[in-house]
Amino acid sequence: MAERYPGYDVMAKRDTPSWNAQTRRVIDARLAIPDRPRFFVRDEWVTLRAVCERIVPQPPQHRGRRPIPVAALVDHKLTTNLRDGYRNAALPPLQEAWRRGLAALDAEARQAHGVGFAELDGAAQDALLQAAEAGRLRHPAWGGMPSDVFFKARLLRDIVHAYYAHPTAWSEIGFGGPASPRGYVRMGFDRRDPWEAAEAKAGEAAAALAENRRVG
Repeated sequence: MAERYPGYDVMAKRDTPSWNAQTRRVIDARLAIPDRPRFFVRDEWVTLRAVCERIVPQPPQHRGRRPIPVAALVDHKLTTNLRDGYRNAALPPLQEAWRRGLAALDAEARQAHGVGFAELDGAAQDALLQAAEAGRLRHPAWGGMPSDVFFKARLLRDIVHAYYAHPTAWSEIGFGGPASPRGYVRMGFDRRDPWEAAEAKAGEAAAALAENRRVG
């Protein structure tokens, strides 16, 4: 599959007027998050990584870029207990919801297949996640927490947010990051500032590649 923004790397903006010192500090800290668990114990970490691979699968070598450490970014949210400022009343607090949800997914896998979630093949993992999304999972390990609420309000939300908080994902979608102090000016449909990524539309891949190697 061809890249939508060929040759574009948002990190090329690091030392340009697009990003100020505060932006650089925030992004540098995010990139420094270690790809290992600090909040989750080993079994939870293994299950989380398997879930992340089904929710946001990444191509081999991420098209030449390092894969996004999605599980580590979720773990960081839990380590810092970075809550959203609101909570669905059907869920326990952030950390407890994640511990209970991962344990319940693993328990559902063992009950249905005799092995943990991470040991299932992709099709079986997807089937369990789809059942969770539909609210059909009822193992006692859920402790009364609805599987569909956990899936939509915590699992899906936190994993997708973690993925798109990473510069590699920004490069994939042509996002310039938090453009401070430069700011975005051309906000109309199908318009872009000259320092934003160029999309490779039909017959324009070579031109987009050249443009994206220039922007910064």
